Amino acid sequence: MKTWIEINKKALQNNISQFKKLIGKKIKLMAVVKSNAYGHGLIETAKIVINSGADWLGVDSIDEAIKLRKAGIKTPILILGYTLISRLADIVKYNLRQTVYSKETIDELGKQAKKQKKKVYVHLKVETGTSRQGLEKEELLELAKFIKKYPQIKIEGAHTHYANIEDTTDHTYAKKQLNRFKQAIGLLESNGIEVPIKHTACSAAIILFNETHFDMVRLGISMYGLWSSKETFVSAKEKSRKIKLEPVLTWKTKIVQTKRIKAGTPISYGLTEKVAHNSKIAILPVGYWDGYDRKLSGVGNVLIKGKRCKILGRVCMNMMVVDVGHVRKIKLEEEVVLLGKQGKEEIAADELAQKIGTINYEVVTRINPLIPRIMV
Repeated sequence: MKTWIEINKKALQNNISQFKKLIGKKIKLMAVVKSNAYGHGLIETAKIVINSGADWLGVDSIDEAIKLRKAGIKTPILILGYTLISRLADIVKYNLRQTVYSKETIDELGKQAKKQKKKVYVHLKVETGTSRQGLEKEELLELAKFIKKYPQIKIEGAHTHYANIEDTTDHTYAKKQLNRFKQAIGLLESNGIEVPIKHTACSAAIILFNETHFDMVRLGISMYGLWSSKETFVSAKEKSRKIKLEPVLTWKTKIVQTKRIKAGTPISYGLTEKVAHNSKIAILPVGYWDGYDRKLSGVGNVLIKGKRCKILGRVCMNMMVVDVGHVRKIKLEEEVVLLGKQGKEEIAADELAQKIGTINYEVVTRINPLIPRIMV
């Protein structure tokens, strides 16, 4: 392999263990493995988290869910995203749970459940202030009553998502959303509609607010050892939340060539950078096709023999160039760390995110899913 991802099994298990202790034994834990488990590998990650105590899995799409079922996973799976009407037969076939907020979806699920002679379980999506998927309480009640037309469909749960719980230390808006969710659930229950599993908490909410836990929590980014944001870290510290997250992912590659170049020699496309003095460079077989962001051109670093090595010039589609003049005794196919630890040095997802103006979620999730994921 020219490039690969190593997944630290113990770090993943440790992160889950900490959150299990935080929520207690009565509350279920959903491990969110959508988008290739935030870049960590869907099947590989799912198997570990289930063995580590996850009660449910959360995905975005029907295709992710089917992959998990075909891999032999029988754990309850909730599809958090939209499923096309034409694909709803597979919800019933593979015993999946679906997030719902439209009568069209309910109509088709009802038909498919009757046709296949099975029950299907749905989770209502409550709109509380994110302005994305979901219904506000009056429309939600109308949909819940509509579902009663289909005896094969059971309302198993209801959930919402916070718009601003992790990007701030002022959680006023999140608390308003929590109250709106409670009101919506109250309206349903006062009309005789039971909601067995209520869930609202993402990683930040799990850490910061016990009142968001309800019957189940949805553990996402922090399961992978990453903080939702600096603000979440600060808020957790202020609340004396003792939790230590261990990054799970290390991204590696190998040196495929080294060469010496003279001062003034331009590097890579566009001649955007010239070396200031006689230098030694290394060629790495990784580029933006692999998910290594082009905006790291000229500003990113990699680790070789525990030393930081600057990226020179533009990151290309399938390769990039780094300065190795300060690293001694480099061999062909020397191991390189693009993201993670090597020796005493570390390149964190947050560092890369800051340099390219994004969030750590995007850094790890956009790593090409075709790159092999290896458990270590």
